[in-house]
Amino acid sequence: MADRPYTLLSCGISLDGYLDGGSQERLVLSNTEDLERVDSVRAGCDAILVGAATVRRDNPRLLVRAAALRAERVARGAPPSPVKVTLTRGADLDPGAQFFTAGSGQKLVYCATSCVATAGERLGASALVVDAGEPVEVRTVSEDLHRRGVERLMVEGGGIIHTQFLTGDLADELQVVVAPFFVGKAQAHRFVGEGTFPWHPGRRAALEEVRQIGDVVLLRYALSSRFPG
Repeated sequence: MADRPYTLLSCGISLDGYLDGGSQERLVLSNTEDLERVDSVRAGCDAILVGAATVRRDNPRLLVRAAALRAERVARGAPPSPVKVTLTRGADLDPGAQFFTAGSGQKLVYCATSCVATAGERLGASALVVDAGEPVEVRTVSEDLHRRGVERLMVEGGGIIHTQFLTGDLADELQVVVAPFFVGKAQAHRFVGEGTFPWHPGRRAALEEVRQIGDVVLLRYALSSRFPG
């Protein structure tokens, strides 16, 4: 396992397991207190990874928000925010998205071999484009990040990315925040899609923490022997 970073998957879901509301409007699944917790988790990581669909749909900044946390990172010789990472099959990304424009840290775009040239032309001024094979393999990405010095990776979705990391047995920890409402729309995106997962009725994931945070609940699972404690 030493050839890849410690990998923490993080997401918020509705009571019926959805990541969004199935519309262009962003669905708020968390609260202020939990967002502060997530900010602290981000601050402890070397890189944050999201899929290209999340970059297009949510336009996330993926920065450490609290000044004190940024200062702590700088004091230990790290950049103010973690490296930003995304995966894409077709380089359909806007260089004006906040993923690229927010913050001065490094941005990495792992793309399929067939679109490396296109991605370089479109995004090369704002990110480092990396050939991740055809198709893009998350294990290849994980191992390359490790070679670049990433020891702790935070994966923030979306559902396709979570599914790939989980079915590939590349996750060490899962943090799921459950919001107290239902979405109930078939067009919304679920936390994971279909696949063969290492955790099943015969091999249950270890629940390490349950914490109420205002009106949401954090569930923290150990998915490998690398989980601390």
